[in-house]
Amino acid sequence: MKAKKGTKPKQSKATLPSEPVEVKETAGRENFPIVGIGASAGGLAAFEAFFSAMPADTEPGMAFVLVQHLAPDHKSILTDLVKRYTRMQVFEVQDGTVVKPNCAYIIPPNRDMAFLDGALQLLEPAAPRGLRLPIDFFFRSLAQDLHDRAICIVLSGTGSDGTLGMRAVKGEGGMAMAQNPESTEYDGMPRSAIATGLVDYVLPPAEMPAQLRMYVDHAFGRAPRPVPPPAAEAEGALKRILILLRAQTGHDFSLYKQNTITRRVERRMAVHQIAQLDGYVRYLQQNPVEVGALFRDLLIGVTNFFRDPEAFKALEEHVIPQLFAGKPMDAAIRVWVPGCSTGEEAYSIAILLKEHMETLKKSRKLQVFATDLDRQAIEQARAGRYPASIAADVLPERLARFFIQEPAGSAYSIQKGIRDMLVFSEQDVIKDPPFSKLDLISCRNLLIYMGTELQRKLMPLFHYSLNPRGFLFLGTSESVGEYADLFATLERKSRVYQRKEDVGGVDRPDVGKFLPPLTQDRHTPRPAGKTLGDSKLLLRELIERVLLQQYAPAGALVTERGEILYLHGRTGPYLEPAPGEAGMNILKMAREGLRRDLTAALHKATVHRDPVRHPGLRVKTNGGFTTVNLTVSQVTTGRDAAAQPTIFLVIFEEEPAADQEPPAAVPDSVEAAGENASDVDERITALKHELRVREEYLQTTNEELETSNEELKSSNEEMQSVNEELQSTNEELETSREELQSLNEELATVNAELQLKVADLSRANNDMNNLLAGTGIGTIFVDHQLRLLRFTPAVTQVINLIQTDVGRPVGHIVSNLVGYDRLVQDVRTVLEDLAPKEVEVLSHAGAWYSLRIRPYRTLENVIEGAVISFVDITEVRRAREALQKSEALARLAAITRDSQDAITVQDMEGRILAWNPSAERMYGWTEDEALTMNIRALVPEGLGGEALETLRRLGRAEVLQPYNTQRVAKGGRVVAVWMTATALVNEAREVYAIATTERSMALHQEEKSSVASWKEVRHD
Repeated sequence: MKAKKGTKPKQSKATLPSEPVEVKETAGRENFPIVGIGASAGGLAAFEAFFSAMPADTEPGMAFVLVQHLAPDHKSILTDLVKRYTRMQVFEVQDGTVVKPNCAYIIPPNRDMAFLDGALQLLEPAAPRGLRLPIDFFFRSLAQDLHDRAICIVLSGTGSDGTLGMRAVKGEGGMAMAQNPESTEYDGMPRSAIATGLVDYVLPPAEMPAQLRMYVDHAFGRAPRPVPPPAAEAEGALKRILILLRAQTGHDFSLYKQNTITRRVERRMAVHQIAQLDGYVRYLQQNPVEVGALFRDLLIGVTNFFRDPEAFKALEEHVIPQLFAGKPMDAAIRVWVPGCSTGEEAYSIAILLKEHMETLKKSRKLQVFATDLDRQAIEQARAGRYPASIAADVLPERLARFFIQEPAGSAYSIQKGIRDMLVFSEQDVIKDPPFSKLDLISCRNLLIYMGTELQRKLMPLFHYSLNPRGFLFLGTSESVGEYADLFATLERKSRVYQRKEDVGGVDRPDVGKFLPPLTQDRHTPRPAGKTLGDSKLLLRELIERVLLQQYAPAGALVTERGEILYLHGRTGPYLEPAPGEAGMNILKMAREGLRRDLTAALHKATVHRDPVRHPGLRVKTNGGFTTVNLTVSQVTTGRDAAAQPTIFLVIFEEEPAADQEPPAAVPDSVEAAGENASDVDERITALKHELRVREEYLQTTNEELETSNEELKSSNEEMQSVNEELQSTNEELETSREELQSLNEELATVNAELQLKVADLSRANNDMNNLLAGTGIGTIFVDHQLRLLRFTPAVTQVINLIQTDVGRPVGHIVSNLVGYDRLVQDVRTVLEDLAPKEVEVLSHAGAWYSLRIRPYRTLENVIEGAVISFVDITEVRRAREALQKSEALARLAAITRDSQDAITVQDMEGRILAWNPSAERMYGWTEDEALTMNIRALVPEGLGGEALETLRRLGRAEVLQPYNTQRVAKGGRVVAVWMTATALVNEAREVYAIATTERSMALHQEEKSSVASWKEVRHD
């Protein structure tokens, strides 16, 4: 259905065909592959590397459609950027743009895009902002329309957009690439795609075009096509591939649909550019990893939550309520989901069951068993963690109730209440025992991959596994087929069926186990090139068949107990269905006049192994009697007839009408009839013959009765012996039951203790998480290979970490530290020396941290890695610096106070800022008085110019030598001083004050004399 412009269908209703089908080319549609490329953050550099590596001298022969997360209100320049790196034509998509090869198409802002019938359709997004998944949406539409010609590439970006769409492309037989995470700026999207195990190539963007060209040339016919091998050789090679699969995986795919297997094998051959099947067989033998890749390709499960919403709606409205109706409160509701893949549909059914139980407001035990061949898919299903793109398939209210969004917003986890309902296990539904006593089986899109023989095995198995009136839920392309007698159709469109009761009847033996094939079936094709002898053989078979049909008498093949194996000719005049329970026993079906002689003849033939003939039997038919000759003889089937079960041929041969004589009438009175003596003798002879036959029949009956009695006696003795053995076994089982009961009580005790320990562990784990989060200490745990194991939320302020970084080497993660690049080296040193290391580091935000690296020790004192912690010491660092400054000022104040020289500080205007005790003694003014004065008050009138020049020189930050000058003391006294003046400079290298040290000349001269005397004494 083509979408109208300006509308968008609900993405949750997007469905995919369950089985890859051949693409039928329509008129006007060109057969070329289309490459969908999805990117988000960091995608521009990846686009540049990709298109720059495209060959400039040849046409790629494919179309490229670029889908990027764009701001809805910002005009995109991606089209202009891509044009710089490629010679192809580049277009920004408009609604209805027809896709042509050797062109590139760019999604416009604020639009979702889908591919339909060779054109690109634009749709308005459901929400202008928030969680949008344009890459998944486009990849899904590409897979639906192109099937195996769809190619998807996932480049740099955060989140998981593109993962589910890539799974859809792979399910349709397409090819998938992902950017090497080491070459990305943001590796969330590529890692999410790679984690599925379905990506064919993991490459840097610059290496993708070459690999893409080789794949397309091989898969779509541009490369020289080798001569296909003969059908017999191809079939033999395919069988060898299936043998290798069975040997390595233990699973037999020989009864799966051969077309599906062939397509998957051809796709793997295209991935590795292998031309011949024999070459691929050798490649599988030499590379066991490829066997696993082929196995995963065969098991690709195209699935999603609530797939086919209309079918799940029918299940919710018509089936789920019936599972609860009439069910005892203590009885569990059991559901089996074979072929569950990664578990989405199993969780969907569990959610429906949970919702209905909450609607009823009654607690029930719900069990959902989900099985699959693929171990990797089962492990993913058990984890219950899915990319954020599942929001396109799950209603918002269900997403909020039954899922937990991870802190980074890149994934959702199943809520614990739903997860506890499911049991996931690895199982082969074909050979492993099934579950039983089930209320519902959901086997969707599994039967379409299986051949008719496997489907015939599974339907009776599903019938056996279901409870009476249980339900079977199949895919939209599946049905119960020829087993309509086992299942009633409840919802034909949604493929919902209900189990019928067992059909009563007698088991009919299979004649094929008694007789070997005598002639070739006429429907069996003969090989080409028939010879003359073959033609004569066909003519002989034809005439033999016509003679048997036209002239051979009616007959039947029976066992020694009269069970009919095969009927030939018109046996209606001699046999008719017996009243009562339907059966196929010739002794019960024989008409009047035939049963007694037939019983005796079959018994004689069984005992003596010789043919027995009874001619002239009068058999009552509709409206009269028919004279029949009865013959019973043993049939042998060949040289090994002794080993075969005994069967007998019963022939009914009707006498011709001309040979028949009217039956002798018995007269009411011999005298009235006037019969002569010869007629009386004939009548007596006939009566004697009839009496003899009755005596033989009674004798036969007696012999059969005696034989039956002997067999019953023997059986009775055997049953008594078996009964004694059963009594002995019962006593042993009773003893075992008591032992098991005791063991069960012990296990219950252990289970209770383990539950308490689990509860304590869970509580301790919660306490530890809250403790780590509450302390504000950022912590990283790494293993011996320096791979990130886990981290606390506080560390994200120091190192750029998201949840998907778990498992990455710590050296690949960008930190916010200034001048510290030795983290990896220091961690390795700690792991080698086992000595803790601590260093202070500075972040770009100006915060200081104490980086501590310690070995990670288990309770058994085993080193399993290292613990890196970041403690915020910004305030401690500031307090330390303030303390150092305070101590420096205190020391300076002590020096100033205790100095014998007068120390003063004045600003550039001459105002006195500091005045020590020696200045007070020298000049007479107190400190309080001096701080209100200007330095000009201390300069004598004749020295004003000298003081001004000194001030000017100091203002230029010149260094002056000590000099003699005079100062005026209090009261006008002039004091000769030896002065040292120094300019005080701030952080901006500007002079803001002048400090002076003034010593009286008398003291200065005395000090000079003392120094001179000391020098003379030292010289002597």
